[in-house]
Formats: sequence, structure tokens, C-alpha cells
Amino acid sequence: MERSGYHGRFGGMFIPEILVATFEELKTAFEEVKKDPSFWKVYQDLMSTYSCRPTPLTYSENLSRHFKGPHFYIKREDLNHTGAHKLNNVMGQGLVVQRMGKSRVIAETGAGQHGVATATMAAKFGFECTIYMGEVDVARQRPNVFWMEQLGATVIPVKDGARTLKDAINEALRDWAANMDTTHYVLGTVCGPHPFPEMVAYFQSIIGTEAKEQILDKVGRLPSRVYACVGGGSNALGIFQGFLDDSEVELVGVEAGGEGLKSGKHASRLASEDASVGVAQGYKTYFLQDDDGQMLETHSVAAGLDYIGVSPILSAYHEEGRVRFEATTNEEVLEATRLTMRKEGIIPALESAHALACTFREAPQMSGDDVVLVNLSGRGDKDIFTIADALGDESWKQFIATKAEAYSA
Repeated sequence: MERSGYHGRFGGMFIPEILVATFEELKTAFEEVKKDPSFWKVYQDLMSTYSCRPTPLTYSENLSRHFKGPHFYIKREDLNHTGAHKLNNVMGQGLVVQRMGKSRVIAETGAGQHGVATATMAAKFGFECTIYMGEVDVARQRPNVFWMEQLGATVIPVKDGARTLKDAINEALRDWAANMDTTHYVLGTVCGPHPFPEMVAYFQSIIGTEAKEQILDKVGRLPSRVYACVGGGSNALGIFQGFLDDSEVELVGVEAGGEGLKSGKHASRLASEDASVGVAQGYKTYFLQDDDGQMLETHSVAAGLDYIGVSPILSAYHEEGRVRFEATTNEEVLEATRLTMRKEGIIPALESAHALACTFREAPQMSGDDVVLVNLSGRGDKDIFTIADALGDESWKQFIATKAEAYSA
């Protein structure tokens, strides 16, 4: 019998004693939510009136024609309110926070989308809000920092470690330990101690439920493959959950290959040989770590995929062989971003473009009878500085340098 909070040999709740009561309170609240038949309707009603659910399913005719192979369908989480799938989770957790009677929320963020979504939720529900963000990510995702602040959140740059997502998570956990009576930690992905992986997956499952209904309505059959990018894994598990029981549907998670898996500059856990099983940040999964268990530095052009660990749920599916994991490089991602913009008029987030890049790479091996579904987890407005710099736009480079200097001041 599987232990509570475990998925195969992964997961668990490795936390300091001071947080045990807080986690027990959260577990109880989440169990009550799942058993309450009215809760999911309240959640769906909220998402349909406040956000843009159900998000559309777009047939990408031009990309299909370009690759002369499979029919491409894109699940448009970029059209969700705040520009990504992140709002699905935070609005659900906001309803849970209301039930628990807490007045403050904190969160970590990498690309900034989860931070913006949490700040939006806090404004909607009237919570005090603090966002922790690695100093490196604050610099490269300044537009999102601006919006978080305008929404009323306090954004705290984290200067420890590599100054990216894992360091922001550490700081958020310290805050929670000091303020647990009034504060809820809105973890943004399907990682961390139990019950966070299950809770985030529960709210993100709305993506897969919608996508399955939509593809059956439009095509009359299930897709051959479903692709999604994987950082922590929330958007991937969100869409995969709609198809887990359909063995004929291949599920493909795409990690950040950075400058290549042999370069040492990537953030690929399940598609590389650089990760091993360990315990960190409250749970057991695959981490990029050395032989002494010290976490390695990660690299990706996409801030939201720049993480050392991966969901324990996805680690279990990896070992079971239910989900195949691949990695795409920065160069492939930028080319996929450019191609999607030119062919479909859609500007993908760099995170989402990892899934597109893998789909494009594998398209020549598929036939015209195949139907491919790609989860577009977010839009690329936030990445304008990064994309312009990577594509070598000289006028933008000057603009970026000027703005970066102004922001630092």
C-alpha cells in the first residue's frame, strides 16, 4: 500500500518540527475541499468569470502545413488571466486560504508569472502579499516585478546562492516558519512537501479536463502525443492528467537543455544523466546535485525552468515509463519561438517554447494521420528583453542596457 504523500518512492514531507502543525492544518483543509462536492463548482465558476476558462484549443494550420506531417493543436493557457497557467493554482489555493481564515500569502517565483498570479489573487481576495524572487530573475524579468508591485505585493530579491528559483523557495520557507499563524505559502508548482504536489496538480487538472473534451469535440479522437514543458511540472501534470488513463496517448515532458546536456549548463533532471535521487526543500525526487548532495547550478534561457528539482509525481511517471522526457536547447527554443510567431501570430513564453521546440524536432518522424497537442503554458510578453537580446537586435540591446541601468538605480 502506497504511503500517504508518496508517489512510488518519491514525495513525502521532510519538514522541521516547527512546521508540522501548519502542514497538518493544510492537509486537513485540502482533504475537506476534495470531499466537498460544491467546492469544485465554486472554483470553476470563479475561473470562468474572473479568468478565461475554458481556454481555447487552437488548430495551428500553418505549422501543420509547414512540417507536412502531424496536425498541431495548441492549448492556449497563454490566454488565461495574467498570461499563464499559474492562475489556476493560485485561485484555488486562495479559496483554501479563505477557508483557513488566514490573512497573508507568500510565494516564490522564477519567471515571475507565478508571482504576478499570486499578487493578483491577493488583490482579489484582500490578502497581504510578499513575493520572493532570485536577484538574477528580478533583473531578467523586470516587467513582471513591476506588475507585482503595482498589484500591491512586496517583492523581495533573494541574494543567496545562485540567486534563482531554488533560493527563492528557501527564503519563502523561512518566512513561513516565522509567520505560520497568519500566513499561507502559495507554492507555485507540483513540488515541495506533501500535500503541495497533489494540491497544485488538483487545481491544474482543469487544463487536461478541458483539453480532452476539446480535442474530442474538434477531431473526434484522442491525440497521438501531448507535449508540455517541465520545470517543476505544474503545467505538464495539468494537461497530462486528462490523458493518463489513455495508454494510446504518448505523454512527453520537455526540460531545459540549456547549452546542451553535456555542457553542464542546463536544468534537465529526467532527460539527463546529471540528476540523482535526493531529499531537499521538503521532499524526495530527482535533483541536480553532486556526489555530496550539494545542489548544482542550473541554466536555461527560460527563468521558469531554471530549477534543480522536479515533481515527485513526474519522477514516478518517469520510472513507470508513462511519461517520456526530452530536453531542448536554448538555440532550439529561440528558433521555435521565432517560427511560432511567424507562422501562427502567437508569441509563446520561452518556457512553453521548449515544448514547441521538441514537437518541431520530432514532427518529421510523424505522419499526416497524427494529431499532436501542445500545452502553451504562457505568453512571451515577459520575455521581450531576453528574446531581443538573444536574437541580436542592436536597437533593443541599447534600450535594454538603458532600462537595466534605470531599474538598478
